[in-house]
Amino acid sequence: MVIKPDRSQEQASKEATDWLILLQEESDDPDLRQRFETWRRESPQNAAAWNATKRVSHMIEAAAPIATERWRPFVAGKRRRALRIAALAVAAGLALLFVPDALLQIRSDYVTGTAQTRTVRLDDGSSVVLAPNSAIAVAYSEKERHVDLLAGEAFFEVAENSARPFRVMAREIRATVVGTMFDMSRNGDGATIAVEHGAVRVDYPAVSPPVTERLDPGQSVRVSWTGEVARRIGPPSQVAAWRRRQLIAQDQPMRDVIDQLRRYYRGTIIVADRALGDRPVTGIYNLTDPVDALRGIAHAHGATVRQITPWVLMVSRP
Repeated sequence: MVIKPDRSQEQASKEATDWLILLQEESDDPDLRQRFETWRRESPQNAAAWNATKRVSHMIEAAAPIATERWRPFVAGKRRRALRIAALAVAAGLALLFVPDALLQIRSDYVTGTAQTRTVRLDDGSSVVLAPNSAIAVAYSEKERHVDLLAGEAFFEVAENSARPFRVMAREIRATVVGTMFDMSRNGDGATIAVEHGAVRVDYPAVSPPVTERLDPGQSVRVSWTGEVARRIGPPSQVAAWRRRQLIAQDQPMRDVIDQLRRYYRGTIIVADRALGDRPVTGIYNLTDPVDALRGIAHAHGATVRQITPWVLMVSRP
């Protein structure tokens, strides 16, 4: 029997395929290997997706020459490399069909799929808007209101209650408020918190020295899993612009911007060049058309977007 995978497993499998390709393309890059290990250890789901993708990629190596005829219309130029990427992409699809991991689904109280948002009203009158491919778990007690951001991004409008602090956790990174409006996201590198109204305290005690930051309206902070801190400031009205189907980037690494686009694209987006992923992106993009947004970002940096298979896009230098 084939079990249909949940949306969070889809995201983990897509990321596992990206890592598989990048590690083969840049096998001697220690920084890339370190970032991969951080992603793999981030959750049991990531580790399971990686193991499944590796197993299936080995299984299809012998069959790849047969399948190339189906991919022939979608590749050109550097044919050998493109066909290898297409073969690896099949690994993600097979892993989704035959090796689903429902761990995140079991842990979550509320989840969203690709290009889907969801508004949730909590017991205390607070509300949460989940971005696509996101998941939260809620645990309220008499002393505190606790939410775990297990994947993706969410915007919180918190009902004020000074006797019961409202805490959102992304792993050990904690945002604490008593009543405010703020956004929090997480990915393979860390978590970002941005405030629209009120104030938020951000703590990360698991690193040395411990991180403690206070954010006011329009301020945001990105905290990496290793404890690096980057603060920004901008109009409060631009916080969580994804609620209006807008992606607003201000000097953000291309890889982070593309991570946001992945939530709206039902295939896999691969950045083939690590240096390209480091380039800063500034602009406003339409999330209702993620492919057009991706092409706009690539064009601004002299890069191209190639369709490797019907479900795989690759961003690379010309």
